[in-house]
Amino acid sequence: MKFGNSICVLNVGGTRYAFTSEVIRDFPLRRVSRLHACATEKEVLELCDDYDRDRNEFFFDRHAQAFVFIMLYVRSGKLRFVPGVCELSFYTEMLYWGLESAHLDSCCQKRLDDRMSDIGMDSLSEGDIVMSGDEPHSPDETVLQTCRAKWLEKVRRTFEEPDSSLAAQILASVSVIFVIVSMVMLCASTLPDWDTAKRKTVEEHRIVEAVCIGWFTAECIVRFLVARDKWDFIRHPLNIIDVIAITPYYVTMAMAGAGMPGAGLGVVGVILRVLRMMRVFWLMKLARHFLGLQTLGLTLRRCYREMVMLMVFVCVAMAIYSALAQLLEHGLDLGSRNNDYASIPAAAWWVIISMTTVGYGDVYPVTIGGRVLGGMCVVSGIVLLALPITFIYHSFVQCYHELKLRSARYARSLSAEVLR
Repeated sequence: MKFGNSICVLNVGGTRYAFTSEVIRDFPLRRVSRLHACATEKEVLELCDDYDRDRNEFFFDRHAQAFVFIMLYVRSGKLRFVPGVCELSFYTEMLYWGLESAHLDSCCQKRLDDRMSDIGMDSLSEGDIVMSGDEPHSPDETVLQTCRAKWLEKVRRTFEEPDSSLAAQILASVSVIFVIVSMVMLCASTLPDWDTAKRKTVEEHRIVEAVCIGWFTAECIVRFLVARDKWDFIRHPLNIIDVIAITPYYVTMAMAGAGMPGAGLGVVGVILRVLRMMRVFWLMKLARHFLGLQTLGLTLRRCYREMVMLMVFVCVAMAIYSALAQLLEHGLDLGSRNNDYASIPAAAWWVIISMTTVGYGDVYPVTIGGRVLGGMCVVSGIVLLALPITFIYHSFVQCYHELKLRSARYARSLSAEVLR
């Protein structure tokens, strides 16, 4: 569209926002950016409620306060609900401007899921709400929109959200297969007959290992290139594990090419073998594909205070009981010293396996006082472990319900995509 001047005014519920035409073209909100692709005033009025050509002003009869929070998201990247506004009303505003529930912060996503569940709208998805002005637009308009940003976001969701599309599910299945193959080879490499078998089929093993490493490397590079925030991607624990697990292969190949086999490098060889064993943490990649592992990770992240409290309880009780056990079994010298309790750290091992009711039987008290103390240790361990676990259990159920609702929405969107 040929704008009247270089300044465009958005009037949302009586509040005006002035932007240049270049900003409008690259605006993060889909409805606003589509204005720049309009060729006629009729097309403009399909996106807004009114248009003043003289002042180049676009009118939107929408919630002004909700748009303030949406603009804060455009500026800072954090989207939260407006205090005092119904979650579903704000969600409707988000859909109108081209945002999805995935753009909300995790706490607000939970509130939205709970609200939709309370009123029986579990089957609602973004595609079920048809807003005015969201009719399918021509291919020419689509090309004129921010195609690159939309393509990057689609690729990012394909790699990061396995339930977002059919292509994402296929990619996730392939990734799981490579993880399983890599884990089988890692486990088999520790068998006694592995070296003999490897010498007989050395080329096959090298090819399989190279293909697995190549897949993980390509996947990691693509996910880095399409990440919204590169620094957050680098700091993510799973991504750090990916890099640590991939690096030893290339270091080994580089040293082999330089005529320095890793097995004979002493400390360096040991370090490489330790890093190579880090491949076992590739199993954590399965958390992107399985609801149970996602629930476990989310529960641990939300219950870190309860986990710290549990560790404090165990450490305090272990310090007290280990000191008393060392005194009763070894320190008083009542005729027979129990050398298994010669020190407090040695007694601490007995305390921890007693409090957790494991009881290997390798260490046990022989004096009457030590046995009484052992009974108290077991009973107190059951009580201390049960107290914070109750909170962790309720958080686990809540996280599972939340992720299940989110997974159901993705599944319905996927079904709609397949039907189309």
